Amino acid sequence: MLLSRRSGLIAAATLFLAGLVAASPAFAAETHGIDGTTLSWLWILPFAGILLSIATGPVLYPHLWEHHYGKFAAFWSALVLIPLAIVAGPSPTTTAALHTLLLEYIPFIILLFALFTIAGGILVAGNIHGTPLMNALLILIGTVIASFVGTTGASMIMIRPLIRANDNRPFNVHVVIFFIFLVSNIGGAFTPLGDPPLFVGFLRGVDFFWTTRHLTEETLTVIAILITVFLVIDFYFHFREEGLPKIKDPTPDKKVRIRGLPNIPLLAGVVGAILLSAAWRPGIAVHIHGVELQLQNVARDAIILVMALLSLVVTRKEYRAANGFEWGPILEVAKLFAAIFICLVPVAAILQAGENGSLAPLVSLVTTVDGTPNNLAYFWLTGSLSSFLDNAPTYLVFFDLAGGDAHRLMAEVATLAAISSGAVFMGANSYIGNAPNFMVYAIARRRGVKMPSFFGYMAWSVSILIPTFLVISWLFFD
Repeated sequence: MLLSRRSGLIAAATLFLAGLVAASPAFAAETHGIDGTTLSWLWILPFAGILLSIATGPVLYPHLWEHHYGKFAAFWSALVLIPLAIVAGPSPTTTAALHTLLLEYIPFIILLFALFTIAGGILVAGNIHGTPLMNALLILIGTVIASFVGTTGASMIMIRPLIRANDNRPFNVHVVIFFIFLVSNIGGAFTPLGDPPLFVGFLRGVDFFWTTRHLTEETLTVIAILITVFLVIDFYFHFREEGLPKIKDPTPDKKVRIRGLPNIPLLAGVVGAILLSAAWRPGIAVHIHGVELQLQNVARDAIILVMALLSLVVTRKEYRAANGFEWGPILEVAKLFAAIFICLVPVAAILQAGENGSLAPLVSLVTTVDGTPNNLAYFWLTGSLSSFLDNAPTYLVFFDLAGGDAHRLMAEVATLAAISSGAVFMGANSYIGNAPNFMVYAIARRRGVKMPSFFGYMAWSVSILIPTFLVISWLFFD
């Protein structure tokens, strides 16, 4: 779930991404004509290839990558589609590819484009000094609003003010990293509007406020631990900076004001479109080569696009300019995500095959010897796969492995909580774990923050997030 997991994805509205996955009655019980039982683990290699390209390109060959990342994406996509057409047949491959593009990728990109565009028109003008306490406050504000405007929306609104507040500090990389941890991922766990997998669960029958009632304790625990760790680290770097030569602040402190307020109701319109698609079922559909396009989902995407276009009309250009708004990040994500979704086709098929697929040893880990759910395994397997695969489909795979009955799973609180929190929390483990992660990385890099490489970021996540999740495992799922 590379960026998919970049993807996954989009959160409040990104969850809406979940909407795109859920748009097909359950991410397709049999992966759209591809029999996962016949595929070996070698089909995972193209997906690994696109991940490695994204991880190494900006570091080892940045100039080549910057100008040709689209060609890399096309290469890995072709390495899946052409052999798959030979092995599975042109028709099933076409159906699977169209299913992925029409029901998953296109709605995902439409939603991401809308959130990126609308949030980019909301300007938090002025500037404040990025002290440790102020940074923690800004991150907490973003974390709270993430469950209402989605992790993508919150990330796009809050990342630039946070960067401006710290652009005169020699040590500011950690601030963006913790922002990704909390605002781009963990903050979306309070409602189904916060992150795609939770919205998928809502569409599958999980009560809207179930996550609020049953994930709040786990989420608040993670937030408390991470904010405490952040303050310790930020105070340390702030103390070190006292003895260094002062850097002239390129954005001096000014009174903070919110500009571009007409975009707020447009964000609400995006949320409303997602909720409408979940509640309105007219039973009208168009079929394209075996792919069913439901009217409510087409209407949803159309409304979301209209909201984005209205944002471009009503937002003053100087607000976007002040935001440093540019199309580069969304174009990069769009091209790379296209490859990610395509490369996920055989991976998803193998996962859907369950115990009959080549990844059966992983699947068998979620059940104990006596047949009861292994909630610790559900948490870590869902989370581990969500770190690199799109977390909405991953959530659905384990949701179905746990029985797929929303009413029963809501009663078996620990199992559904383990799946839900694993999918949401561990999207922070890599740049490609959730859609906003890579976007924040791209924006920060373009604004002069020396962001770590793919593996450099994972050094942070392994050092900080994994111990935190071990504590969560022990407290809630062991």
